Amino acid sequence: MNLSRRTLLAASSATAVTAATAQMTTAGSAQASPTADASARAGAAAAPTACFDTLLERAESLLTGGGFDPADPDFTAAVAALDTTAAGLWDTLDRSVGRTALWPDLAPLTDPGNFGQSYTRLRTVATAWATEGSSLAGSTQVAGALVAALRFTHDTAYNPARRETGNWWFWEIGAPRALMDCAVILRDRIPAADLTDYLAVVDRFCPDADRRTNSPTLAETGANRTDKAVIVALRGLLGQDPAKLASARDALSDVRDSGRNSLFRYTSSGDGFYEDGSFVQHDVVAYTGSYGVVLLGGTAYLLALLAGSEWAVADPEVSVMYDAVERTFAPVIFDGLMMDSVRGRAISRERAGDHRDGATALAAILLLASGAPAEYATRWRSLVKGWLTRNRTTPFDGLATLPQLALAKAVLSDGTVPAGPRSTGSHVFADMDRAVHRRPGWACALSLSSKRISAYEAGNGENLHGWYTGDGMTYLYDGEDLGQFNDGFWPTVDPYRLPGTTVDTRQRTDLGTGGGTSTYRPANTVAGGVVLDGRYGAAAMEVIGAQGTTLRARKSWFLLDNAVIALGAGITASDGRPVETIVENRNLGTDGRHRLLVDGVRLPVEQGWSGEFGRARWAHVDSVGGYVFPEGTALHALREQRTGTWRAIDTGADTGGSTDPVTRRYLTLWTDHGPSPADAHYAYVLLPGASAAATAVWSRSRPVRIVANDTTAQAVEVRRAGLTAVNFWGAGTAAGITASGPASVLVQRQGGHVRVAVADPGRTLTTLTVELPFPVRSVAQADGSVSLVPGRRPVLTVAVGGSRGHTHRADLVQ
Repeated sequence: MNLSRRTLLAASSATAVTAATAQMTTAGSAQASPTADASARAGAAAAPTACFDTLLERAESLLTGGGFDPADPDFTAAVAALDTTAAGLWDTLDRSVGRTALWPDLAPLTDPGNFGQSYTRLRTVATAWATEGSSLAGSTQVAGALVAALRFTHDTAYNPARRETGNWWFWEIGAPRALMDCAVILRDRIPAADLTDYLAVVDRFCPDADRRTNSPTLAETGANRTDKAVIVALRGLLGQDPAKLASARDALSDVRDSGRNSLFRYTSSGDGFYEDGSFVQHDVVAYTGSYGVVLLGGTAYLLALLAGSEWAVADPEVSVMYDAVERTFAPVIFDGLMMDSVRGRAISRERAGDHRDGATALAAILLLASGAPAEYATRWRSLVKGWLTRNRTTPFDGLATLPQLALAKAVLSDGTVPAGPRSTGSHVFADMDRAVHRRPGWACALSLSSKRISAYEAGNGENLHGWYTGDGMTYLYDGEDLGQFNDGFWPTVDPYRLPGTTVDTRQRTDLGTGGGTSTYRPANTVAGGVVLDGRYGAAAMEVIGAQGTTLRARKSWFLLDNAVIALGAGITASDGRPVETIVENRNLGTDGRHRLLVDGVRLPVEQGWSGEFGRARWAHVDSVGGYVFPEGTALHALREQRTGTWRAIDTGADTGGSTDPVTRRYLTLWTDHGPSPADAHYAYVLLPGASAAATAVWSRSRPVRIVANDTTAQAVEVRRAGLTAVNFWGAGTAAGITASGPASVLVQRQGGHVRVAVADPGRTLTTLTVELPFPVRSVAQADGSVSLVPGRRPVLTVAVGGSRGHTHRADLVQ
């Protein structure tokens, strides 16, 4: 993309913060402490009207994109998309005198979901009205109809006299945010008396960001706190109320409760950011890709909106948010898409999708970069440029709003910003039961669960078939196939056969059909793993089936340079139903005919074909990779064409999917452990991107040796790398390593050094001892939690108590 000076100015207008945030970042430490009294910080005197006007213009630019050139071809598609949507809404808007709703499909208007969505649609029309190049731009008729529609909605459905019913979110976040956005855009057209009424309804349902209005003892946390802070800030600007603006700013740091729920602090339980990169919302849900993105975007918005003003965010701990870009978000973004393992119930939303949530995260990072210190902003822009240039499956310009597009254009056209490469490395997010392993051409994400982190969240009609998404589901991302989980996957995949899971085949009933959201946490303690040098990983999860099944299994994954080794042991059930382990369930798109080989034999590509192979050694799927079964396995394979609807998995008031049928082809590989298995096991190897020839060679040469796979330990050795990896389920010995209790252990011998990484993913121990099978003389470097007794069989003592499953490291000298 080539940007003219006018377009560059437009990008600056879209963020409206470049110069102002420079002042914020250099002056922040000199401003008052974030824990100072809010009223004192706000000042007794009202701010000049000109200041409010400036910030309101900035707020409008953040909605509309500011003064971009509508003739610029890079904006044409975005303007056209906005115009098409808004024109459709305008054409169907009921403008009659006797109307009872604004749109026929959102009746009755008094329903919270209906008035909440009505405000959202009005905002879309208002944005088009304020956007040059739209067919609605500047229309007096449109402006008048919008002003009348806002008045009608207030009088009919959303006013201070009403009592909250149904989903609180519409009353306290969804409706007031869209209403305030409409008021920002239409502020010169809305009568003063009407504006007073709209500010009053916000004061009724979202008076501050600190508390849940319908439950005043409940403190808001995470994304909900951010959302409310934005609403309060906009209300403060529209009402020229300095105290409201100070309240919005201070809510980010939770001045009211001395920082207990600050968004700029690390937590060790419940909602928020964790030092290991985890992000949790709803107390027990891994939610980086949904609520985390909302929090990131809302915070970036407020930092930009208030920059350079007397209400600029001055909390020095804002660095927690800066660090989160690379610590929390970047590991779960793959070429611009957001990994589904951290999107919670949002996977069932037809209009969300991994690419769309990824695009929202990218835009938030770019907005945050506009005011962040240079050492952060420079790295982030390079990261984002790499993501933007590699995602050709669902390009950013087809997902972005006009302000977001302006931000992206600025970085894409800047020749001084290099496109960052794909990041590599292994990550275990112990505080949210997730693991991510990234290699140059692929990535693997594991979705685990325990008594600490839910297996799924469902509710308000969302995620109706999410039963097994937290039971070790294995997401394999290929840089050449970015549509795998975004192309109709969730409404069409067999929800009983999610890759990586071991499941009882019983029939399940829909989740989350009632009001409110709920989570399910299984009874197991072990879920997590260990990382060595950021390169190798081991993960483990004990599966204890939900009510209605006796299924038990112990599962391990070993994450290596070019392979993922998956082991299962102790697979036991007594319910008379078959139990299956799903090796793969690949979405082949609408017409995929990917070739399948099993032990070198080419198999049929016709839909409906199935096969059983008594002792398969390896398999290969074109454009995906290889699968090796080191012990030989009774492998089942199936090609099927599956049809479903988004409505079948999401009936939410504002997220419900279409009833239009979606059809995709799948290739499924699995092992059937039979009905009521007793101590069954499995072993398979994923070789992402490997050719058929390389897979066959791997199967014969076995560069990774499985040395244990039972209910005491699961272990592998990679002799060429000098690496041994063990998940101990109790005290025992495997591959010559002895552990005093359950633990994940990685040991690598290279060049006279022994690097050791240890974790207690079950969080059941206080102290763990690990005995090594070779001599060690001394410690070169170690965490303070690790001590060594050297000798011919050295013993490491690791204080794992209270470490919440995190990795402990030592570098030893032989």
